[in-house]
Amino acid sequence: MSKVLIIGAGGVGRVVVHKCAQRPDIFTSITLASRTISRCEAIAAEIKGVKVATAQVDADRVPDLVALIRREQPQLVINVALPYQDLTIMDACLATGVDYLDTANYEPRDTAKFEYSWQWAYQDRFKEKGLMALLGSGFDPGVTNVYTALAAKKHLDVVEELDIIDANAGSHGQPFATNFNPEINIREVTAPCRHWEDGRWVETPPLSTKRSFDFPEGIGPMNIYRLYHEEMESIVRHIPTIKKAQFWMTFSENYLKHLEVLQNVGMTRIDEVEYQGQKIVPLQFLKAVLPDPGSLGPLTKGRTCIGVIARGRKDGQRKQIYIYNICDHEACYRETNSQAISYTTGVPAVVGGIMMLTGKWHQPGVWNMEQFDPEPFLEVLGPMGLPTVVIDGGDWPAL
Repeated sequence: MSKVLIIGAGGVGRVVVHKCAQRPDIFTSITLASRTISRCEAIAAEIKGVKVATAQVDADRVPDLVALIRREQPQLVINVALPYQDLTIMDACLATGVDYLDTANYEPRDTAKFEYSWQWAYQDRFKEKGLMALLGSGFDPGVTNVYTALAAKKHLDVVEELDIIDANAGSHGQPFATNFNPEINIREVTAPCRHWEDGRWVETPPLSTKRSFDFPEGIGPMNIYRLYHEEMESIVRHIPTIKKAQFWMTFSENYLKHLEVLQNVGMTRIDEVEYQGQKIVPLQFLKAVLPDPGSLGPLTKGRTCIGVIARGRKDGQRKQIYIYNICDHEACYRETNSQAISYTTGVPAVVGGIMMLTGKWHQPGVWNMEQFDPEPFLEVLGPMGLPTVVIDGGDWPAL
């Protein structure tokens, strides 16, 4: 019997509940918890034929989390709450002796800085208790780490360069909206860019480097912009042959223009300002007035394409490989009432949970995705809705 506790009832949480319910052979009992229990109840009502229990919890408070975990007694906690809450949930798992999984690394509320150091510091505590923490089991980070591990295991003797490329070729028709939590999204894309080159991090202004990339399967050419993304930090640590690693993402001109204006007028600030005698954070206020990403599901059409191009050597010869997934927004909505951005994060979280609960990936300590055998994960990921395409030996220009 494997009972799972899911913390977080946003778009990703909705997908995780739907996909766990599709695998009753693994997830024999499901509880969904969030600060707002009505959101949990709405998601639970969507699931037919499988009972989903609900609970209220403040994920900022370790005692509240500990009480919930002790009451529910799960074998695994899947954290799809806010990245600010990673450490409190990890603390609660340590206190109760339960394995942990998340989809995004920790960042403090008052600094737009996300890195793995805070969570890697838990390594000895999880190992000593015989518990496992799997970090970043989303798509990017997550599946992109697994794709890189696959390139290193099967296709290249040495991985020397890595480009992670994320395209949302869909449209929701709104003047300005983000496809996931606006606060996290805007903090991420406005942070200084870093990429890995010749053994060090090179910093450049955010979104200052632009290229064009011709995406496969009819998506075609789109502008991509370089930004920092967390999986590069763990990948270059665990695959040290990589000399250069970059992360690229598509943004529409409309998105970038709105973002520029919002930055210029101070609406993306994360420090407090005084307004009518109260302290508010402009970015949190902006989040409150922007469209809820969950409302974009029925509006979004088109596809995503997320993957990696790995370059290196095979049998002494230069070679590159492109590994990617195509996901359709409308198909995701028909299945889970969520668009593809939530789907591509939620499905890998469930697959990571399956790897842990079945013992295919299970080792005490704190781990990133690329540290495990990629093939069992990908064997489950495809049938769960995210098939992998491998183009071995293609020719793409260096980015």
